[in-house]
Order: sequence, then C-alpha cells, then structure tokens
Amino acid sequence: MINPILKTQYDKAVQQTKMHIIKDVNKYLENKESLPTFAQYMADRKVYIEQIWLNTWLNIATSHIKYAEKKQYLTNKGLDISDLSKKQINRLFRSEIRDVGAFSYEEWLTKKLGEDKENWKNKYRKQRVAYVEKVEEQKDMETKRKYTVKFSYYIEQLIEKHYEDLFLYIRYLTGSNIALEIDRNGIILSSMELTFEEYLSNEMNMPYNQFYFLEDRTETYENLILQHLIDFFPTWVKDRLPTRIKEEYTEVYNHSLTNSSLLEVSMPLLQEVTVEFLEDLLPEYVIDLEKLLDIPFDMEIHKEIMEKDRQRKAQKEAEDREEQRRRKEEEARMIEDIFGREYYPPTNIDVKYVLHTGETNTGKTFQAINRMMEASSGLYLAPLRLLALEIYEKLNQQGIPCSLKTGEEEKLVLNAQHQSSTVEMFHEKNYYEVIVIDEAQMIADKERGFSWYRAITKANANEVHIIASLHAKNMILQLLGDTNVEVHEYRRETPLQVENDLFQLSHTRKGDALVCFSRRNVLETASELQRRGWQVSVIYGSMPPEARKKQMERFIKGETKVIVSTDAIGMGLNLPIRRIVFLENDKFDGIRRRMLTSQEVKQIAGRAGRKGIYDIGRVAFTSDSKKMKYLLEKKDTDLFGFTIAPTSAVLERFQKYSNNLGLFFYLWGHFKSPEGTKKASLAEEMLLYEMIMDTMVEARMSLHDLFSFLKLPFATSESSLRVQWKTNMEAIIENRDLPEPKIKQDSLEELELAYKSIGLHLLFLYRLERRTEAYYWEKVRLELSDQINEQLKKGIKGKRRIKRCKVCGKELSAKIKFSVCNECFYKK
Repeated sequence: MINPILKTQYDKAVQQTKMHIIKDVNKYLENKESLPTFAQYMADRKVYIEQIWLNTWLNIATSHIKYAEKKQYLTNKGLDISDLSKKQINRLFRSEIRDVGAFSYEEWLTKKLGEDKENWKNKYRKQRVAYVEKVEEQKDMETKRKYTVKFSYYIEQLIEKHYEDLFLYIRYLTGSNIALEIDRNGIILSSMELTFEEYLSNEMNMPYNQFYFLEDRTETYENLILQHLIDFFPTWVKDRLPTRIKEEYTEVYNHSLTNSSLLEVSMPLLQEVTVEFLEDLLPEYVIDLEKLLDIPFDMEIHKEIMEKDRQRKAQKEAEDREEQRRRKEEEARMIEDIFGREYYPPTNIDVKYVLHTGETNTGKTFQAINRMMEASSGLYLAPLRLLALEIYEKLNQQGIPCSLKTGEEEKLVLNAQHQSSTVEMFHEKNYYEVIVIDEAQMIADKERGFSWYRAITKANANEVHIIASLHAKNMILQLLGDTNVEVHEYRRETPLQVENDLFQLSHTRKGDALVCFSRRNVLETASELQRRGWQVSVIYGSMPPEARKKQMERFIKGETKVIVSTDAIGMGLNLPIRRIVFLENDKFDGIRRRMLTSQEVKQIAGRAGRKGIYDIGRVAFTSDSKKMKYLLEKKDTDLFGFTIAPTSAVLERFQKYSNNLGLFFYLWGHFKSPEGTKKASLAEEMLLYEMIMDTMVEARMSLHDLFSFLKLPFATSESSLRVQWKTNMEAIIENRDLPEPKIKQDSLEELELAYKSIGLHLLFLYRLERRTEAYYWEKVRLELSDQINEQLKKGIKGKRRIKRCKVCGKELSAKIKFSVCNECFYKK
C-alpha cells in the first residue's frame, strides 16, 4: 500500500517509466538482425529497467512533493528531524523513499508484449523496417550533401574564373539603375568626383535635393544587385557547367537540374559575391556609372570603358594624395614658423633669477616681497585678485606707493613705481627693477599655467623672484636653463601634528579652519555651526575678494572664531589658524571626483600654526586618517610639464598667413609642443569663438583684438556671462554703448552672479580704456560685495540635517548612504 503522501507522484512515476520502457523496447528491437525472444529482452534489460524506475521515481518525488509533506512523511516514520536543515531533510527523504516498492513492470510488460508472440513478432518487423528505412534515408542525405558540396565548388570556380565578366554586367545594370534614379528624382550631384559610396550615404540628404529615402540605400542596392544575379545567373551557369556535372546531378537527385534547384544551391555564393560586387562599386565615381545607361552592353567595350575609368580615377587619387602631401608640408612649415621658435628657455643672461621654494607658511613670500620693497620699482604677480589687493595695501601702508591692476579694477597711485597685479596682467615690455612671481607651481595648470610661463620667461627686470612649492623646483630650474639662478629653500619652524581621533563637528574649537571642496558644502557647514552658536567666517572661490577680505578680517580680529573654507584657503592666505580640519578627502576637479593629492593636502594643512601665534599647527581628518597622514608626510613627485599658450608674437607671425582665427585654433591643435611642455587647451577661448564665428564681430575686428577679448578672465561656465560677453562684442563693433550688467539681489547666488557680471563689464571697460565708467561700476560692485558680506554675517539660510550613526551617535558624512559608521559596522 503506497503512502497517501506519495501516491500522486508515485502514479506519475509509473506512467513515465512505462513510456521509457516502450522506447527501450523499440530501440532494442530495431538493432537486432534476427528476432529475439521476449525472455531474451527481459534477461538483457532487467537491470536497466530497474534503474529507469528508480531514477524516475526519485526525481519526480523529490522535485514535486512539497517540503511540508516531506517533513510529515519522515515524522510519520518516527524520525526526529527537529535539528535538521532543509538540505538534510531533502537528502533523508530521498534516502527513505528508495525502498518504496517498484511497480510490477515485469508483469505489466509481459501482459502487454510477452504473452502474444505474434504481436511481439509484428512489433519487431515494424521497428526493423523503420530502422532500415531511416539508415537508407541517412545514406541518401549524405550522398546528396557530398554532391552539393562538390556542385557548389564547381559553381564557385566558375564565378572566380568569370568574376570580371559578371562584374562588368552587374556594373552596367547598377549604373543604369543609378542613372534612372537620378533622372526620375531630379537629383543634382554635388561634385564630378562624387563616389558611389558618398552618393548612398550623403547625397540624398543634401538641401538642394528635396528627395529623402527612408530605407538604407546601401541595403537597397545590395538587394538590387542580388536580384540581378538571381535573374540571369541560373541560365549563365547551366551554359558553362560540364555535361558530366549535370548528369551526376540528375543521377543523385533523380531529376534534371532546374533553375530553382540551382539557385537553392548557389544562393550562399550569390550573397557573398553580391557583397564583393558592391564593395568594388562603392569607390567608383557616380558619373562613370550613370553614363553606362547609354552604352549597349558589349563585354569588350565595357571592359575598355571600365579600365579607362579606373585609370583616370587612380590618376586623380594620386594627384589628390600629392596635393594633400604638399598641404601637410606647407602646414608643417606654417606651424614651425608660427609656434616652433617661441617656447624655449629665456636667453636674457643679464636677469638674475631668485627661486624661493619651500612648504606653506615658511616665509617664502615675505622674503621676496621685502626685496621688492627695497627696489626702486617692482611688480608683484599674484594668482588671485585678493592676494594682489593684499600686497597693494601692504606696500601703501608702509609708505611705498603701489598701484593695483587686475583687469577688473585699477587703482592708480600718484608717482607709484610699484604695481601689484594678477599674473594675467603681466606685460613683457614694462621694465621693473624687481619682479615677484607668486605660487609659480601653477605653471603646470592646464588652463592658467601659461601666464606663469610667460611671466617667468619674458620678465623684463634686473631681478626676478619666483615663489613656488618644493615639488616645482626642478621643473622651474629646467625652464630657466643656463640663466643665473639663486635658489633658497625654506623649512617650517612650526611643526604640524596630525590628531589621532577622527573629527566630528561637535569637536569644533576656536581657531579651527574647516575645509570642504564645494561652495554648497561650505555654506551648509557654516549654517550648521551657526545653528550651534558659533560665529563663522566663510571663504570660497567664487566669493568677491572684498567680501573674502572682510570675512578674513573678522576672523583675524576675533569677531568670528571659526572659518569654513574651500581649498582657496591654501593659496597665500595668512590667517591665525590653530587647526586645519579636512571635512572631505576628495574633490571634483572639473572632470571627476578624485582623492586629494599629496601636494593639495600639504598646501591646505600648511596654513595651520601661524608662526609667532602658535607653537604647533594641528591637522584633523573626518575619515581615513592614516592615508591622509601618509599623503601629508610623503615626498611629492616633482612636477613635470609646464603649460604653453599662444603669445602676441605667435599671433603676429600667424597673421602673415591668415586672419582666420578658426585656422589658428586648428594649427594650434596640430602643433606638437616641445618636450617637457603641455599645450593650453584653449577650450574656453574656442567656446567663445564659436559664438561669434562667421559673424560681423569676426569680420570687423582685428585678429589680435578678437583674441584678447577671447582671453578675458571670467567664468565662461556661466551661460548668462557668455551671453553678456557676446552682447558686448556686438556692441563694440556696432559702436554702441556696452549694455549695463543685469543685477538681481534676491539671494546670495543672485548677488554673486551680479558681482561676476559687473566684473565682466569692468574687463571690457578697462580693455576699452573707459576708466571713468569703470570707476563707477567698481563702486557698484563694492556695494554688492558689502551686501554679500552682510548676508554671510547674518547667517546662512537653510539648515543642514546632520546624519548620525544609529549605534554610537557619531556624525556621518552626508555622502554616506548607510545609517551605521564604519567602526560600528565592523564591530558586528
């Protein structure tokens, strides 16, 4: 009696086993040349049949009986399964049901086949006949397969032997199709040298051809060629096949060779040769193909025409290659003449170069500025307007008249022989006794680096003092070549100490500078600190220099206790900072987010521990302190590859050849910069140029003036500023007043954008020498800067929700997606 739990699946196993046994009987009988007895079958296959049953039963039972029913079955048998896993229970169940009695297959099979000998004999005959027929059919199929291979080979040989004849006819038919298509649709060819390939891909969509194809024209002509082959190929082949091949075909297939059967065999070959024919046609001129319509097909005549067409095309291609080679040589000569002799080390041996290198906060700039103050005339070149403003004020406070020029502002002091400027304002024709070039490691910057290159190599002075980080030393010495260079290296007197504990916002103390790498994060952090009761100064790159200066002054005077800043704090800003805290270890560099470099960590961390105020500078991190400490302490890899860009002399040499600025950008792109240098991308200049290319602005403005306007230093990433730039350019060539900047003041973001807009306006005014207007707009911009500063003093709007670890309560970075900190996660 079968257990009810097993009954349904047991019955299924019985039915499947019966089917398997009948299949086995049929297979057994068909392979016997003489009739075996039923008893002989049972003797030979008993073990196999038993295995069929067991496998079928176990597979069906274990797969289809529910897990709960398996547990019930085992429990009913008195087995303790309470501590067993699901896998163990399944294994035990399979073992227990092996002994379930097999159905009486021998009794069933004997009754079905064994008791009636005549039935057994008829089954044998039926299986044997079917088997013999199948074997004969397979032999016949193999014979036909072998002959088909042989037949295909002969056809392939025919095609290969007569390939050119076939191609000539297809060429004639295709050319006729093209001629009819051009005439029918009124297509106008753009060139006498238009190739068939260009015709298929481009010509149909030309604006003067109001005829548009929806389908792929290449595929259309491929199908057309194949259809031509299908039409004439069977007759063509039968006329050339040997008689014996056709007789063999009739013998193998029991019927004569027909067009349809020949195409069936040949179709794969025809498809291949269609592709080859099309590939051979694509390079041909359309005018050579379409003229074939008017020339009745004659093999020899068309062969002669094709040879002449090919010779003429080959000659034209050779002439084109020669012209291209000549143009490349001319282009190379132009590039060498325009750029090749411009970028070499300075040759003025009368200039004394003094290189000040060292870590941040070591007094490099102090020494160089003191020497400039002693000179009868001097020029300070800064990377930032704020630093230029700082030196301008310092010199005037100490009784040394000094003017300020940054492109966006001019403060001319009477009888001043000293000037403080941003590095982009350097003019090589102006002489000074001492020139100081600050943050010269920026020479490696891919966008601004050339301004430092130009200042260093073209400086017109008795002494040039270059201030740079240690890892720029060798590169600058390489740039200076054999000139007279005096090197001073500076070391920190105030040591830096990395704190072991990871920083949390609740650890903030007086004198801290918290550093993150976006304006948004600066404002959010400052907002949270203000919510906690801290008075905060903020510094970020897009902040107006005047506002930035006032934020710094508040910190210096003690009005604020903490600074939150971007990495702008790392460039030349001397502040009484007790501790630098890195709130982030990575930054977006304009292309991707990446880990801070060793030099970036040093540059920022070096601002901690102002000499004379603190005996030690402290540095803290919010994560990965070991890795960040390693970056802080490791020796930097030397910089390699200073940036070069077009100079005035380069533009003057280019004008001997052309006034087309588009050509200039093309030649610059193909100029290979000298070893140890890298070219400025000029991406911002090209972005602006595209806005006025082929307009009246380009037509009416000199190349030199146009290029100088393209190089105006403003935030080209702001679309509204790009539009303002273009509008101003149009006003200049139309001799109109420059449109006034648009000023919105409803938010901090709008104030900052308005500040930038006025800055761009000032760049134009000073470039056009409209100083009276410029002074007015400087006052307006200063008022905006005051408004920005007041907003920052009042507090940043918008509260930042602080994420905390749900286990220990530690503050989590906003970028972390999880609710548990790393330490608590790994403790689990």
